[in-house]
Amino acid sequence: MNIVRNVTFQIKPGKTAEFTKVLHDQVLPVMKLQPGFKHELAMHNGNSAVGLSVWQDQPSADRYQSAAYPEVLKQLAGVIEGTPRVENYELAVSTLAG
Repeated sequence: MNIVRNVTFQIKPGKTAEFTKVLHDQVLPVMKLQPGFKHELAMHNGNSAVGLSVWQDQPSADRYQSAAYPEVLKQLAGVIEGTPRVENYELAVSTLAG
């Protein structure tokens, strides 16, 4: 069963473009190397952002949370405020391929 990690961020004022660049250039390459990673969707409204990552199973999502996510937070430290909220969900329906 696929797991979706829903991560909600607050973007620092004036840092939206930099947030997007850090996600694309630094965070996604790390995620793509993680066992069980399948897909990432990231969106923002200028003030806050949501990242939805799809994982093969709960152990894959858990490994990412403990092994790589702390480094991802360091990469995002200059563009986000506070601590992101992370929630896991079982994927019920998707039109994403794979």
